[in-house]
Amino acid sequence: MLFDVHAHYDDGRFDEDRDIILSSMPENNVGHIINIGYNLKSSMDSIALAEKYPFMYAAVGFHPSDAHLMTDEDFDRIKEMAKHPKVVAIGEIGLDYYYGKETEEIQREAFARQIALAKEVNLPFQVHNRDSTRDCVEILKGSDMGERRGMMHCFSESKETAKKILDLGMKISIGGVLTFKNNVKTVEVVKYVPLSDLMIETDCPYLAPVPYRGKRNSSLYIHAVAEKIAELKGMDVDEVIAVTEKNAKDFFEID
Repeated sequence: MLFDVHAHYDDGRFDEDRDIILSSMPENNVGHIINIGYNLKSSMDSIALAEKYPFMYAAVGFHPSDAHLMTDEDFDRIKEMAKHPKVVAIGEIGLDYYYGKETEEIQREAFARQIALAKEVNLPFQVHNRDSTRDCVEILKGSDMGERRGMMHCFSESKETAKKILDLGMKISIGGVLTFKNNVKTVEVVKYVPLSDLMIETDCPYLAPVPYRGKRNSSLYIHAVAEKIAELKGMDVDEVIAVTEKNAKDFFEID
C-alpha cells in the first residue's frame, strides 16, 4: 500500500473534513501516513492524530522557520514527546534561508541540536532544506547522526546534491514537484537514485501533483508520485508502491 512519509493534517485547511478524508485512506490504498510537527503545538497535534488513527504516526520537532521560537523548555518537551510509541521521527528540522535570513544562525544551532536529539532518542529525522543546501550538507556532515540517520523531505535539489545525501547514508523523499512541467532536476534525481533509497510523500496540503495541481493536496493524490517514478524508471507502479512502502517501514521501524 502507499506510504505517505510527510503530511500536515493538523493544518487548518483540513478542519472542515479531516475525519472524512482520513477515514477514506484504507479504501484508497493508503496504508500509512506520518504527520509532521513543525513547532510545539503541531507536534502535540501530530501525536493526537496518530493516537486517533491506527495507520498514522507522528514526527516531532521545530521547523527552521519556527526555530527562533524554540525555548529550552520546548526542546525538553519535544524530547519527552519522542518517547511516545507512535512517534517515529524527529522533524521536520533543517534550514530555510528563503524566509529566514535574519535567523540563519539560530536555525543552524537548532538544526544541529535536533540532529543530536534524534541520535539520543534513537529516531531518524526528516530534513527541510530551502535555499540553504551548502550549510545543510555541511551541518549533516559535521554531525554524529547515529545509526538511524535521516531523510531529505520533498527533495528538489540537483543530482549532485542527491549523491552527497546518499553518501551520508541518508534517504530521499520525493513529492508532487516531480510531476511539475519542466522540473528537470527532480526527474534526473529519480532516474539516478536507486529505488531502495527513495520514499514518497505529499507534504499536504501543499504541492499537489499533476493533474491535481492547484488543489489542496492530500494522501489521496500520492499515487500520482508513484506513477511518475514508475514511468521514469520503466517499472510497474505496483512494484514502486511496494518497494517505497518497505523502505519507509524499514526506515521508521514500523511493522
